[in-house]
Amino acid sequence: MECRPLGFLLGLPFALVALVLSLVGAVVWLIGSILSCLCPCCICFAWLANLAVDLVMLPVKVLSWFTDQIPC
Repeated sequence: MECRPLGFLLGLPFALVALVLSLVGAVVWLIGSILSCLCPCCICFAWLANLAVDLVMLPVKVLSWFTDQIPC
């Protein structure tokens, strides 16, 4: 990965917003895990866990997207 500090600096505010969303994703994952343990089939809330994992990974995806948009 090339060093592109301008893309990093431009993406930083959006990554901070994504960080807040990732914290929400962690809470959603915790609630989804508890609900899936209560459900007898254990697959009812699998989509909720997948959504939570996507939210947790969002800051990394946002920063990498911004750094990829900046040309050399």
